[in-house]
Amino acid sequence: MMRLLIVDDEKNIRHLYAADLQDAGYQVDTAESGAAAAELLNRFTFDLVVLDIHMGNESGLDILQDIVQERKDLPVILCSAYSCYKEDFSSWLADGYVVKSSDTSALKAEIERVLAKRGSKTNGGNA
Repeated sequence: MMRLLIVDDEKNIRHLYAADLQDAGYQVDTAESGAAAAELLNRFTFDLVVLDIHMGNESGLDILQDIVQERKDLPVILCSAYSCYKEDFSSWLADGYVVKSSDTSALKAEIERVLAKRGSKTNGGNA
């Protein structure tokens, strides 16, 4: 089973994404900040990170740079309410980009695409 980490400061988004992705067959952990995400990344192995860009006083783009420097093989999908960051040079380090929505179909499709591109075998998340 693929293990995902959802990093978002919005509690309702974390719960929605975790529930939908668990229903899709993934094991999901959540973190509300960059520090909480770093702690989980140091303790567990993840197959993919879904990372919010705007998290209170933190920038997801800075957290992305930390993840890429420490874990080059860990794919990251940026998830933001704003599509404008897709053109931001810093966001190009990510493996994918999804505009935040209560409909998780685009997020699930992007997760499948990124995991398949990375060579991970997926079966609706049940790989």
